[in-house]
Amino acid sequence: MRFSGWRVIREGLSGNRGWSPHWRDAAPRDEYDIVIIGGGGHGLSTAYYLARDHGLSNVAVLEKGYLGGGNVGRNTTIVRANYFLPGNSEFYSYSLKLWEGLEQELNYNVMHSQRGLINLFHSDGQRDAFARRGNAMINQGDDAILLDREGVRRHAPFLDFDNVRFPVHGGLYHPRGGTARHDAVAWGYARGADRRGVDLIQNCEVTGIDIGNGRVRSVQTTRGPIRAKKVAIVVAGRSGQVAAMAGMRLPVESHVLQAFVSEGLKPVIAQVIAFGMGHFYISQSDKGGLVFGGDIDMYASYAARGNLPAVEHVMEAGMTLMPMIGKARVLRSWGGIVDMTPDGSPIIDRTDTQGLYLNCGWNYGGFKAVPASGRCFAHLLATDRHHDAAAGFRLDRFRTGRGIIDEEGTGAQHNLH
Repeated sequence: MRFSGWRVIREGLSGNRGWSPHWRDAAPRDEYDIVIIGGGGHGLSTAYYLARDHGLSNVAVLEKGYLGGGNVGRNTTIVRANYFLPGNSEFYSYSLKLWEGLEQELNYNVMHSQRGLINLFHSDGQRDAFARRGNAMINQGDDAILLDREGVRRHAPFLDFDNVRFPVHGGLYHPRGGTARHDAVAWGYARGADRRGVDLIQNCEVTGIDIGNGRVRSVQTTRGPIRAKKVAIVVAGRSGQVAAMAGMRLPVESHVLQAFVSEGLKPVIAQVIAFGMGHFYISQSDKGGLVFGGDIDMYASYAARGNLPAVEHVMEAGMTLMPMIGKARVLRSWGGIVDMTPDGSPIIDRTDTQGLYLNCGWNYGGFKAVPASGRCFAHLLATDRHHDAAAGFRLDRFRTGRGIIDEEGTGAQHNLH
């Protein structure tokens, strides 16, 4: 089943009786070449690229709940490539290029909107830091424009430019940045993987990983054991728990990151706007809701809910930046469990156990990485060689100290990244 404008019109005129399910409700087989634990954006994109790029369809994606029910459906949908340091910069640049062709690739509307992203600065030091970042982005081949105060005002006249504590001096404008529909990304990759023969198995929780003679043998699940030549752990905030089933202790902490959406409003915010001093970011969805968030809750937790002090912080930051939103009603909030690494950068690597692979540590920025993460991880699983774009995301950098990618310069403290 392919989507097209003609197909939509035809189905609309015939009562929409010709649509078929997006993917099969597959039952687990006894054995697969590759088992992917985790049916979120990264796991589903990995399965898709394994089938598309490497012709590997004897693959299963195991999800303990429903596809897309984790972090891929619990974020603020921002897509960007405005990183500074080597290692991250080329990876996210690569991911943005994949985003730009994703809808045609998947034949699915993921609602990718390159509406632009403005990171505001509020001091001379921040301006200089963003100027350096913008130059690094341009050198990488991406786009960056340094806006002065009036340049920001032309894009967002509703900001409080004269706030006594945090006056807006300007911003770094990333025109190719924007948003995408989080659920649609998961559904599009699931549909593409299923069309290429991958089994997507929902309500199948992994309860154990069997290892013998230094090699992974199978996984134990709530739907029975499944043998596999290779097992890939792609479970975001649950990475530490699942890796522990294989006897591993990962250098990650799991924290809650809250997000919020308001009632539907008329169009008012054209871009994604990030507050340089308050760690607040906001955009407006196609349905009119203001989608926004801020800092993580700053304590380790596996609970997909947040605390009230973090809610208060986000609301205060939003009111400081743009008082006009003060009367908007918050419709709902949610929390995603994010796996934080000591340097704020991800891990895509083999483990010391033969046949066991790891994709984790995406901190609070995993959504924008979904296409490149899946393609790079699929390359590693299929060839046992690191993809050039993800060559710096090695697990052993935390043991040796070589290759650390501390994007924010905050040191080896998980919750500060």
